[in-house]
Amino acid sequence: MRRETRRTGVFTRRALLLMGGQAAVLGGLVARLYQVQVVEGGRYATLANDNRISARMIAPPRGRILDRFGTPIAGSRINWRALLISERATDVKATLEAFSRIVPLTEYERARIDREIHKRRRFIPVMVREFLSWQDMAAIEVSAPDLPGILVDVGTTRIYPYGEHLAHVVGYVAPPNEGDVANDPLLALPGLRIGRAGMEKYHDLSLRGRPGAVQLEVNAVGRVIRELDRQEGVQGDDVGLSIDAGLQQAVVTLLGDESASAVVMDCHNGEVLAMATNPGFDPTLFNSGVSQAQWAEWTRDRRTPLINKATSGLYAPGSTFKMAVALAGLEAKAITVNDRVDCPGYLDLGDTRFHCWRKGGHGGLDLRGGLKNSCDVYFYEIARRTGIDKVAAMANRLGLGVELDLDLPGQRSGLIPTREWRMAQGKAWNIGDTIVSGIGQGYIQVTPLQLATYTARLASGRQVQPHLTRSLGGVLQPGSLPEDWPALDMPEKALRAVREGMWAVVNEQGGTAPLARLADPKVQLAGKTGSAQVRRVSREMRESGTFDSAKLPWEFRPHALFTAFAPYDAPRYAIAVVIEHGNAGAAAAAPLVRDIMTETLQRDPANRTEPPAAKLAAAQQ
Repeated sequence: MRRETRRTGVFTRRALLLMGGQAAVLGGLVARLYQVQVVEGGRYATLANDNRISARMIAPPRGRILDRFGTPIAGSRINWRALLISERATDVKATLEAFSRIVPLTEYERARIDREIHKRRRFIPVMVREFLSWQDMAAIEVSAPDLPGILVDVGTTRIYPYGEHLAHVVGYVAPPNEGDVANDPLLALPGLRIGRAGMEKYHDLSLRGRPGAVQLEVNAVGRVIRELDRQEGVQGDDVGLSIDAGLQQAVVTLLGDESASAVVMDCHNGEVLAMATNPGFDPTLFNSGVSQAQWAEWTRDRRTPLINKATSGLYAPGSTFKMAVALAGLEAKAITVNDRVDCPGYLDLGDTRFHCWRKGGHGGLDLRGGLKNSCDVYFYEIARRTGIDKVAAMANRLGLGVELDLDLPGQRSGLIPTREWRMAQGKAWNIGDTIVSGIGQGYIQVTPLQLATYTARLASGRQVQPHLTRSLGGVLQPGSLPEDWPALDMPEKALRAVREGMWAVVNEQGGTAPLARLADPKVQLAGKTGSAQVRRVSREMRESGTFDSAKLPWEFRPHALFTAFAPYDAPRYAIAVVIEHGNAGAAAAAPLVRDIMTETLQRDPANRTEPPAAKLAAAQQ
């Protein structure tokens, strides 16, 4: 009996211990359940949602670039692309291998993807491939369970409806590089592009916009079930240009196959209505990536299609510089309008002979005759009397050899030499340098845009600055009115004398540019020819009687230039044309300016609110 009682006592204690242990475990479970369900319920609910919901940023739509009439000259279209979110991929390498079996990836692309994965945070999507075809996109979606971390996204890509015709003005966009992303992490967003040239670069920050965000519900393998919420990015501002896209097309067509540039400006306010450079390039290629073969083709082309010749091409102005020399002489009182200079066909200085383009000379000429006949000896003498420093000061005031206040990257300032400039090079300036500068040769270098600005200032008497931006985000920018620009601070009598000489060049019997005369006698054009040598012509070659620059190899022929404004009695449009190695300004450039001016006057963009074609279509309806 005692033994049984002891056994029962032992059993009871064990049962109590077991029950106590069970109670403790159950209590711990209850406490943990309370902790999870009640105390930390919100946090775990959030984590569960995070596994179910994929949140990511959206690259904003890039703003458009429009011409003066609202015609898009740079816009966007849909672009299907494959992205990789590395934090959702169990094995990134395996995922990329599986993807490559559907859409092959090059070694370069694999290296780029690997580099971006290691440089970015794991939740930031990395571009795997863009510009997907519909078939590629469908194949990726079907294989989604085998591609953890890969998702198909729709974005936008840049398009340029006018292609080569406006490439140098509009510019292009390209993917941001590592340095860009380091300065602005938002540039890491897939599909976001950065302006690399032209107006795309100048207005890049305004065009970019602000990014949006999207929340997607995904299943266990990361496949998108539905879109829960979307906040679209704010589209970048539209940029309105002063360019008339129709006129630009016409100018490029008129340039034909020439390696040339042309600028059309509004004399009243400096708006650039057309800025053409030939040849051009396809700006859309930079968006998707330029092939090595294409780059090699561009760099081998001696006509340099990637350079905006209108703003970066440097040329001796030749005889188009003579108006600046004349005004410098008049201001310095080195000459008067009626002073005559005798031209026997040359000017001797010591043992050096400076020739006039006309072998027999022009005889006695005043300012009007000097410009009309483009007499070299006349302007040799005026430059000699005036001095290079005063000539340079006048040229700078007229917009030559200085950096213009242009809203387009990449312009070059050129050079109008002075004594100080020459001394800084450790050399002395001599009188021979002054003489050749009198006809726009020697060290002088200007751009076609500067020549157009120079002509607009001569025509208007105002210090107009060329500009391309007309509106930003729908707001008209300053500089569109004549009174926005100060006067040149130059006697009107002197400007009138120079304008009359330019009128005689085209419209008076014996002028050097009769081919520039407009067909309508009621509207007259005033202009100036120029032929700028690119190599020295020796005295022996000139006096041989057989020298013909047109027979030289293309790269040794002179550049052909012509500047003009019209209408003569109420100047509104200024034009400058440079044809590389075109030989003679009177024969090659003058007729081209005539045709461009005819097209400009017919379109009359400065006085229209919509292009002529739009008016015609509206009338037909």
